[in-house]
This record gives sequence, structure tokens and C-alpha cells, in this order.
Amino acid sequence: MRAAEDLLHDYQHVIEELALVTGRGGVFDVEVDGALLYSKQQTGRHAEPGEVLRLFRERVVPGVAVYERD
Repeated sequence: MRAAEDLLHDYQHVIEELALVTGRGGVFDVEVDGALLYSKQQTGRHAEPGEVLRLFRERVVPGVAVYERD
């Protein structure tokens, strides 16, 4: 859940939809527009804190400013 919170906090101005889908057997995949961004099965480990956010920043929204709150 932390990954979803981080993404929505920093990039709510560019994310149109975010869905959390339950899986079986400890599945944790993050897809963006159908492309796999992170897979626990492929890496063999849980994502580190902030890792999904970093990957999103680097691959999906490079150069896009983080949402600023008042």
C-alpha cells in the first residue's frame, strides 16, 4: 500500500487511474499502462521502500515535477 500512497502523493497531477488488484501466493507486480514496472517474482524479493516510486520517476515521468502541496 505504501507504493500506491507514494505515487498518489507525488504524482496525483499525472495519474488518471490507480488500481490495486489482489493476487495469490505473494504476487506483487506493478504495471503502468500494461508495461511491467516491478515484479517481486522476477527480482525474488520485496520492493525496497521508495523503489517503486523511483522506478516510476525514472521510467514513466522523467522530468515531471512532484506535486507541490500548500
